[in-house]
Amino acid sequence: MEEKKIPYKIYLEEEEMPKEWYNVRADMKNKPAPLLNPETKQPMTAEELGAIFCDELVKQEMDDTTAYIPIPEEIRNFYKMYRPSPLVRAYCLEEKLQTPAKIYYKFEGNNTSGSHKLNSAIAQAYYAKQQGLKGVTTETGAGQWGTALSMACAYLDLDCKVYMVKVSYEQKPFRKEVMRTYGANVTPSPSTTTEIGKKILERHPGTTGSLGCAISEAVEVASNTPGYRYVLGSVMNQVLLHQSVIGLETKAALDKYGIEPDIIIGCAGGGSNLGGLISPFMGEKLRGEKNYRFIAVEPESCPSFTRGKYAYDFCDTGMVCPLQKMYTLGSNFIPSASHAGGLRYHGMSSTLSQLYADGLMEATTVSQTQVFEAAQMFAKVEGILPAPESSHAIRVAIDEAMKCKETGEEKTIVFGLTGTGYFDMVAYGKYNDGVMSDYVPTDEELEKSFALLPDVE
Repeated sequence: MEEKKIPYKIYLEEEEMPKEWYNVRADMKNKPAPLLNPETKQPMTAEELGAIFCDELVKQEMDDTTAYIPIPEEIRNFYKMYRPSPLVRAYCLEEKLQTPAKIYYKFEGNNTSGSHKLNSAIAQAYYAKQQGLKGVTTETGAGQWGTALSMACAYLDLDCKVYMVKVSYEQKPFRKEVMRTYGANVTPSPSTTTEIGKKILERHPGTTGSLGCAISEAVEVASNTPGYRYVLGSVMNQVLLHQSVIGLETKAALDKYGIEPDIIIGCAGGGSNLGGLISPFMGEKLRGEKNYRFIAVEPESCPSFTRGKYAYDFCDTGMVCPLQKMYTLGSNFIPSASHAGGLRYHGMSSTLSQLYADGLMEATTVSQTQVFEAAQMFAKVEGILPAPESSHAIRVAIDEAMKCKETGEEKTIVFGLTGTGYFDMVAYGKYNDGVMSDYVPTDEELEKSFALLPDVE
């Protein structure tokens, strides 16, 4: 197909939007290990999980066999307000790099939350409403998930309580105000409003917090408040399922023009956007139909895949949530106060962890200054100010494109542009002022955290 026939932006028609989510676990030979009860160390039952999560979400969490799960019409109608999202050919970036590589990005920032998080937020809020609940609690790192859930709850008239990681709460005050505008109650975490928050502050006085801390507080409040359940924006199987709309749309757009990617790249914190982007492509690889190269990109300051242990661990710092087998830095590990708040989680999705352990995908790390260098270049030539999280994928997409320049290979690269960075100006300011620093945890720090991993065979 001639180059000129591929537009800058490939849009799907409304009727081409996915009507079903794709469950990659159905095609996995080695299924993700089950969640364990933290007290008995036995696999969690649906009844036990139902005390924390909405009933329908528990079914989705535990379903390892159903490949396609219908998207309710009410959710599809909500999706139509901002989906399908465009697949963009980065012609200007290609020109800047003078690379023979073809670069595409799936842009998920075209909604008020500024990210892909709304794809799962509306689904989780919908099932909470269907169950007759009064409200939900959650955590948020950079704020995109909290914003998305606030929007979804406002749309469905549900109460929303958000525990926001303290460092992001302080760095991104306007993100907090967007949540409040949608009616959410926002508390910096760790806080003195919960018993777990108080204990964390005693053990780590002056801490900037982490997603693990905020999860603990949100779960405590949900467990102790009648008519509430806990929902979350990453890590869990249910979230990767909802986010598969990203990959399904990406694949449909590529197929429309006969484009086959060689490399698919996503940033990796807990795994929601990466899992959503790669899932249908990974399904083809699992079925032996195609052989794509998948790259997970994580910050050097929080390297779960690349330096973590593949073991059962608590999903939260307060050690009250189920145990999950995943690549983890230890639930007691609190990452440095990097500006990619959405990637500051100690563990990785059990689904992605199993795929990584089976050698079906790669992982790499990049430093904070490298990330912002790539973000600035992208902003200058592509006209979008990317989120720090997304910019991890941009960094490695550029690096892979430059390898193509060295070898002369015409590879096709696809990456996920998960959201915009307009609430991240403190971070951009530090980069522009030349005062941004890089932090890499020492082996000693990690070993100290690994020593506290639960003893589970």
